[in-house]
Amino acid sequence: MRIIKLIGLTAVAIYLMIIPANGADHHHTAQSRASETSNGGNPLIEEMRILDGAFREIVSGVALGDNHRVHTAIESLHGSMEKTEEALHSGTVKPPKNSDKLGKFEKLDKEFHGNLESLAAAALKNDQRGMTMVTKKLLDGCVNCHKMFKK
Repeated sequence: MRIIKLIGLTAVAIYLMIIPANGADHHHTAQSRASETSNGGNPLIEEMRILDGAFREIVSGVALGDNHRVHTAIESLHGSMEKTEEALHSGTVKPPKNSDKLGKFEKLDKEFHGNLESLAAAALKNDQRGMTMVTKKLLDGCVNCHKMFKK
């Protein structure tokens, strides 16, 4: 069972490594880009860009058993969630799809960031199994949120 998990996680890591570094860029719609604020950009899109890079590092770190790499990747996310929340609450940004379900979006976002905290705790303890399990939860969170809110 452990070998199957390792193979699966390795496959995800390889997949993430072959995607272009700016892969998140072309996936966001013109409508999302058009809603960018004049102060330098759309905080939601910026958070997704940061998450894209961090998650690549997280998966690589977990696959290689490098808890320091995982923790460093998580630290790179600090502040992005707060900027997105502020923009959502002020109405300057909204999800491209199902924007009327903002409460659900916020719930999924809080769960995701809670899982990031769990991953950070597992990384600090060098808990390889815990890091693997939480990384899978994070990936599921990305997929579920994108299915519901991304065009």
